[in-house]
Amino acid sequence: MSRAEGKTALRTPALTTSSDGFLLHGEPFRIISGAMHYFRIHPDLWADRLRKARLMGLNTVETYVPWNLHQPDPDSPLVLDGLLDLPRYLSLAREEGLHVLLRPGPYICAEWDGGGLPSWLTTDPDIRLRTSDPRFTDALDRYLDILLPPLLPHMAANGGPVVAVQVENEYGAYGDDTAYLKHVHNALRSRGVEELLFTCDQTGSAQHLAAGSLPGVLSTGTFGGRIEESLRKLREHQPEGPLMCSEFWIGWFDHWGEEHHVRDGANAAADLDLLLAAGASVNIYMFHGGTNFGFTNGANHDQCYAPIVTSYDYDAALTESGDPGPKYHAFREVIARHAPVPDEPAPAPSPKLSGITVELDRRAPLLPWATAHSASAGRTEDPLTMEELGQRSGYVLYRSAFPEPGDGLLHFAGGVGDRAQVFVDGAPVGVLERERHDETLPLRVPRAGATLEVLVENMGGVNYGPRIGAPKGLLGPVTFNGTALHGWDIHRLPLTDLSTVSFAPAGETAHVTVPAFHLGTFDVDTPADTFLSLPGWTKGQAWVNGFHLGRYWNRGPQRTLYVPAPVLRPGANELVLLELNATTAARAHFTDTPDLGPVKP
Repeated sequence: MSRAEGKTALRTPALTTSSDGFLLHGEPFRIISGAMHYFRIHPDLWADRLRKARLMGLNTVETYVPWNLHQPDPDSPLVLDGLLDLPRYLSLAREEGLHVLLRPGPYICAEWDGGGLPSWLTTDPDIRLRTSDPRFTDALDRYLDILLPPLLPHMAANGGPVVAVQVENEYGAYGDDTAYLKHVHNALRSRGVEELLFTCDQTGSAQHLAAGSLPGVLSTGTFGGRIEESLRKLREHQPEGPLMCSEFWIGWFDHWGEEHHVRDGANAAADLDLLLAAGASVNIYMFHGGTNFGFTNGANHDQCYAPIVTSYDYDAALTESGDPGPKYHAFREVIARHAPVPDEPAPAPSPKLSGITVELDRRAPLLPWATAHSASAGRTEDPLTMEELGQRSGYVLYRSAFPEPGDGLLHFAGGVGDRAQVFVDGAPVGVLERERHDETLPLRVPRAGATLEVLVENMGGVNYGPRIGAPKGLLGPVTFNGTALHGWDIHRLPLTDLSTVSFAPAGETAHVTVPAFHLGTFDVDTPADTFLSLPGWTKGQAWVNGFHLGRYWNRGPQRTLYVPAPVLRPGANELVLLELNATTAARAHFTDTPDLGPVKP
């Protein structure tokens, strides 16, 4: 007997639909929701952000669920702690009186590394992602087998806050495998999800709406403007039922090297007013964007590879640090015209730390540490990709030797994924980048047996389109003047544990010409939110008290990194930077003002 056949009849969901709207426990209900991803917010701040959602007038919050973090290995137990403690997040939402729209994917996009699909799954070059290919659906089924049991107590049928669950995500923009969508639908139902199911697709394309929908499942739209037209297209596609914009885009995200995207608050508020005046339900994307902490940012690849920055501020109603922005107050006024808003004052900005300077006076070169302390893949005849090494993110150090001296061209067949720094006998000789389609580097080899080192950085997995799962690391053979280089020592650098880094004092004017860790300490009286400013530093990673803030890069637009108050502690604190390039910088600063770069409307 199949799981579905053995399932008892479904109870009536808490949230149902009428000919033109929603009913909650049989009473008319309009969803006024905001997107807020638990995995982009420090868990000690979840309650604060949920309270601010309620105070703006939201009755619901929405979140994706990132498969790649909850199941980092195919046979690993489900990860449900820290930033990933989804049951706790759902409990806090219920305590705040908020309903929840749950979007478990399996694909989430979200400008998230790999769109949420785990790299151990996408490594298979023959797998057909997001289709009824058994290799994909079997992996999905095993994931849902461990994901759903701890979530079922939080479904509305069991007294929890989750009133609706999404089937896939904007699938019509990717494929048209209806059998696959049915599989996802049945997989949720057969594992005990009794709540309302829905799909979402971009309303700009009737084809997308048709390909991403399922009979008997509510279709919702994603759009940021042209409200009347978008609602009309959604109604043409679905003649009866609630009209809902499941992603009302009120801002946008940034790639490195771009300007910072914003959307005029009055314009967004006017469109929200049009939506609500039409009787539609809405999920504001984003109510609160948060941060791509660590190595979690995604990337896009259209004409070229374009990685996304660390901040996911999104020009949202709540800023990256959780302060009400102009949109918060404008949206609160709009919502009050159409639904009850709490009779409480709008929240005030949180206190911020400023005026702290950190002397980073201890250093440790990266490459020697990588050789001595990183996980080694041993010696291979040819380079292996990061996926072949079983590594999801971070860096990989490749080391080989030149058989002969001379001037020539170092060629990387297939390029690099995504940014490679090249060293000869420890001296930097050049950088190759995927976004520039670099494959060749001219250089001089000083002697036979000279050491070649290539440090490759994974800048983030593509999160949208057919290039999801594109490999990282060195992507093919490496040749010098046409002669293949064989015999590679490979060291994995996920940088999840820096406890073995041994720092030594450095002079104030010491000039570091190789990648190195830099350590400094600073004192805090009372922890509060702050922003890390790094003038003079070029590119790398930052940690405060072991918490990985994410990537910095003077390419911009982002110039500061958000530091959540719970990361700090009264008294002594530690800042560690991994700086990849030559630098004379020796100081960092904490400021009370974020700098996300020059604005692009």
